[in-house]
Amino acid sequence: QVQLVESGGGSVQAGGSLRLSCAASGYTASRNCRAWFRHAPGEEREGIALIYTGDGGGSNTYYADSMKDRFTVSQDNAKTTLYQQMNNLKPEDSAMYYCAARLNNYCSWNTVDFPVWGQGTQVTVSS
Repeated sequence: QVQLVESGGGSVQAGGSLRLSCAASGYTASRNCRAWFRHAPGEEREGIALIYTGDGGGSNTYYADSMKDRFTVSQDNAKTTLYQQMNNLKPEDSAMYYCAARLNNYCSWNTVDFPVWGQGTQVTVSS
């Protein structure tokens, strides 16, 4: 059973940085897509970035246009932990941040295509 556990959230002032982590366990699929989404109160869940890993082990990263200037996604060499570096944070970045996984399949920006989700980690940015 695949499980995802996020960590690294917290409270920061505007202009600050945070690094989120998403640790995966029970993960055996070679071809997969992992993603970061966020959900602010009163808003729809919003995609941030996708990392697709193919059967050969190579990965490609895709960013939402509004996120790519300040957010950077990476993963460790074992491809079990996903990271998200967030710089120059703004109050509007305050949200619950989730990682999600889609196994043996390609990437999608549609949340319903991801069957596995972490519990989320809260990010609060004050002005």
